[in-house]
Amino acid sequence: MVDITHKNNTLRIATAQATVMVSKQETIEAIQNGTVPKGNVFEMSRAAGLLAVKKTPDILPDCHPLPIEYTGITYRIEALAIHIECTIKTIYKTGVEVEAMHGASVVALNLYDMLKPIDKGIEIHHIKLLHKKGGKSDHKKPTSTLTAAVIVCSDSISQGKNEDKAGKAIIDQLEQHQVAIQEYSIIPDEIETIQKVVKTQQELGRSLIIFTGGTGLSPRDQTPEALEPLLDRKIPGIEEAIRSYGQQRTTYAMLSRSIAGMIGDSLVLALPGSTAGARESMQAIFPAVLHLFDIIKGANH
Repeated sequence: MVDITHKNNTLRIATAQATVMVSKQETIEAIQNGTVPKGNVFEMSRAAGLLAVKKTPDILPDCHPLPIEYTGITYRIEALAIHIECTIKTIYKTGVEVEAMHGASVVALNLYDMLKPIDKGIEIHHIKLLHKKGGKSDHKKPTSTLTAAVIVCSDSISQGKNEDKAGKAIIDQLEQHQVAIQEYSIIPDEIETIQKVVKTQQELGRSLIIFTGGTGLSPRDQTPEALEPLLDRKIPGIEEAIRSYGQQRTTYAMLSRSIAGMIGDSLVLALPGSTAGARESMQAIFPAVLHLFDIIKGANH
C-alpha cells in the first residue's frame, strides 16, 4: 500500500452513484408496494451496501483499512431508473472515494439480485464518483507568488563541521508547493545574528522566513529567544499543529520549542534542526498554512 504516514487526519467525504435500470413499470410498482418475492428491496440492499463499505480493503488490495464514521445510502426513482447514492465520511489520512463507489455498486448488485426473478431486463449503469471533500484537493494554491528565505541556525554547520540536511529538506518541501527560494544561508546560533537576518529578510519582503535549528533545550539553542521579541503576533495554532504532528511520530517532539508568528506580512517559523523534525514540521502545516497569504492579501485590499 502507498505510504500515508506523512499525511494529516482531516474530514474526508465522498459520494458515489450507481443507477439500476429496470425494464418495466411493474417492477417499480412491486418495489413501492413491497411485493417483491425476495423481500424489502431497498432495506436489504442498503444493508448489503453497508457491509460492502466496511469490507472494501478486504476486496481491493491497495485500499487502506480506515475508520468509517458515517455511511448514508439513498434512493431516487425516476421513471424506470433507480438512482443510488452512497455517501461516506471519515476523519483520516486518506479519502473514501473507493469505499463510496464500492458501496454504491454492491447496492446496485443486490437490487439486481432481488429483482431478477420478476424482471429479466435489468441493467446497472453509471457507477461513478459524484464529489469528494478533504485532503489536498481542498487546498487552493495562493493567488500571489510566494517567496521564502531558509536560514539554518547551527554552530557546527556554520563552522563546516557538519553538513546541512534540515534546511535542504525544508527547501524541498517549499518547492513542492511552488514557493520561490530567494535566500538560503547558514548562521551560528547567536541571538544578534538571528535578529539581524530576520529583519533583513522581512525588509526584503520575503513571504516566509523559516529558521531551522536552535529550538531545543541546550544552552546554545536560542532561536525562539531571538525571534519572539520581534514578532508582531504569534500564531499558536501553527505551533500546536507542528507539535501534535511530531508527537504522533516521536515522543521527543514535546521537547521542541518551535514558534510561528508574523512580522508585518512575513510569516516567521522556527523549526527543529533535525532533518526529520524539519521535514515533519513542514508536512504538518503545508499546504494549509499558505492560505494565510490570501487572508493577508484580502485584508490589504
